[in-house]
Amino acid sequence: MATSSRSEFGDFLRSRREKLSPDAVGLNGGRRRRTPGLRREEVAELAGIGVDWYIRLEQGRTIRPSDATLDALARALRLGKVDAAHLRALARNGDRRAFVRESVPPAIERLVASLDLPAYVTGRRWDILTWNAAAADILGFDRLAEADRNILVFMFIEPGSRRLFGAAWSDEARRMIALFRAIYDLHADDSAFVELVERVRTESPEFARWWNAHDIRSGAAGQKLLAHPERGAQRYEYATFQANDDPALKLAIYTPV
Repeated sequence: MATSSRSEFGDFLRSRREKLSPDAVGLNGGRRRRTPGLRREEVAELAGIGVDWYIRLEQGRTIRPSDATLDALARALRLGKVDAAHLRALARNGDRRAFVRESVPPAIERLVASLDLPAYVTGRRWDILTWNAAAADILGFDRLAEADRNILVFMFIEPGSRRLFGAAWSDEARRMIALFRAIYDLHADDSAFVELVERVRTESPEFARWWNAHDIRSGAAGQKLLAHPERGAQRYEYATFQANDDPALKLAIYTPV
């Protein structure tokens, strides 16, 4: 595992251990515990591995766990499919090329511009690379400074996002953090990702608090209720699509319902 991967791997193990109660795994909680969750030795016992080895994994030392060990840890920590897949991805992740902001091929730009539905394209770091008039009308991306054209910055720093999502802002913001965390963990040694997270963490207390929970989610289609400044509340279905030209490029399309 690369250095950043080891660190995020250990942090992810620790976060899941601390969220799991003794009762959930059939252990007697015994006397009151000073810290929440299971003890390291309890996780090691449940996974059938040595305590020292588990401690080394959680501390991010140079160890490459086998598939069998990863499966045992996933079972011991009662991980769901998304979390178990993330654990395996962290363990296998090697060094990556430094991040470079993507360029959108002209054909995709023309496609986005031609759509009547709100549509935009983001990159690996969730930079907003191109959008159409319908997206500008409801989401206001055209009002963002170039340095602020990023979904996390838009959601947590730009005040317009709270008006846009209204009462649902908190739920949507936490969903976005969990989606981005799954990506960030694989690029945690890249200064472009680190600087983005540090900026948002500094300017948004909510982001800093929710980021530390280390929640993970996978992408899925769904619905959003957005408040247009003139037309009022409008509900949309949204879906995303990867580009064959560059899998890091994702096209998001919103359909009114």
